[in-house]
Amino acid sequence: MKRLSRTTVGDIPKRPVRVVQFGEGNFLRGFVDWMVDILNEKTSFNGNIQIVQPLPQGMGDAINSQDGLYHVLLEGVEKGNKVQTTRLITSVEGVLNPYINYKDFLRMGENPEMEFIVSNTTEAGITFDHEDHNFDGVPKTFPGKLTALLHHRFCFFGGNPPGAIYVLPCELIEANGETLRECVINYAALWSLGESFTTWLQKSVIFYNTLVDRIVTGFPKNTISETQNRLGFVDQLVVKSEPFHLWVIEGPSQIEHKLHFSKAGLNVAFTKDLSPYRTRKVRILNGAHTAMVPIAYLNGFSEVRDVVEDEEMGEFLNHIIFKEIIPTLDMPEKELKSYAEEVLDRFRNPFIKHLLMDISLNSISKFKVRVLPSLLVYIETYEKVPEGLADSFYHLMLFYKGEFKNRKIPLRDDMGTISFFKSAWQSNNLSTAIDMVLSNESLWGSNLKENALLLAFLKVRAQNT
Repeated sequence: MKRLSRTTVGDIPKRPVRVVQFGEGNFLRGFVDWMVDILNEKTSFNGNIQIVQPLPQGMGDAINSQDGLYHVLLEGVEKGNKVQTTRLITSVEGVLNPYINYKDFLRMGENPEMEFIVSNTTEAGITFDHEDHNFDGVPKTFPGKLTALLHHRFCFFGGNPPGAIYVLPCELIEANGETLRECVINYAALWSLGESFTTWLQKSVIFYNTLVDRIVTGFPKNTISETQNRLGFVDQLVVKSEPFHLWVIEGPSQIEHKLHFSKAGLNVAFTKDLSPYRTRKVRILNGAHTAMVPIAYLNGFSEVRDVVEDEEMGEFLNHIIFKEIIPTLDMPEKELKSYAEEVLDRFRNPFIKHLLMDISLNSISKFKVRVLPSLLVYIETYEKVPEGLADSFYHLMLFYKGEFKNRKIPLRDDMGTISFFKSAWQSNNLSTAIDMVLSNESLWGSNLKENALLLAFLKVRAQNT
């Protein structure tokens, strides 16, 4: 079987590098790089991606050994039907390691075709280090490297580089573009790069806040032999992903005329405010995940798909999403229901083994952010308790007892939270435990015991157990 390379594939068009990408991991290769590949096929985008390895050790050598080529496998459920497709990605030029070739890294800024910068350097990647003074060598952080690249571009073109640069970070933090922009401005000041450079940054380098949504599971280790036989190539960089994808981009509208995602049939939303999309994702997708875990686990389930496919649990899940969460959201109902149906399809994906115990990590903080707002807004709006979400809350407290029906529960949370629940359950009295849990403001941000309707529901629920 042939090894995957541009020589063995043949007939791959040459394109200018228009995108610089910080990060070579599975997510960007199964999300952004996949999208750019489709843009190249279906629109006049005509651009490749030069990846920058953000850490000294990474996947650069492996990617370069295949000339940037790899396959993306999409496996999942769309509108109730199983989907399995394969795409050869040809949009990646290769990977450059600045720790080995720093001058080559800076020279990327000399490319007049360079127009877009994307990144995914983990949530901790967008940071400013006051001690990062090594401007002549490789800066420690991703924002430092980006500042150095932009400054080299500015100087190479005599203070007047061609066109604007559009920066699209994909790190999962709120206001990721604004935060990255602030870091770059701070580095320009730390390194005394001059007022004219800062003025150019503020005028011509446009940072967008973004929200990304796709489950990318990465290399299909367990089925790789079968996959490679089907592909006809030895591909050691296969990326497996679900079909669903969503990229929400918030900021100045001129980028819409540069990236024609809609013409390529891609699910990308340009908006002046992505907060409704973030709230929708957190409350429906993440909220349903978090709300199902305690009640499903304590009823003997271990995987998300089994929960959705079970008649009783499936009905519970539909109820909390369509009858309790969606009514609390300020977006068009039709749009919310359509998104919810997509979420349920994603939950039933037979190709992804999504364990409830994996989702249970840090469930208390997740419940506070993902579920509690829906529960409290519902009570405030309708002056009654959303029984499904409240029942999930009740089971969450039982879950954090650490055992159920003489079976140990491997809690995965910080020791302070686990110790608190151990203390709350010492009396082995449900009513006492409920009082202690609800009144712990450090867990919930407020004293939930003051919410009379919620307190009454949980006390009655405890009496009937």
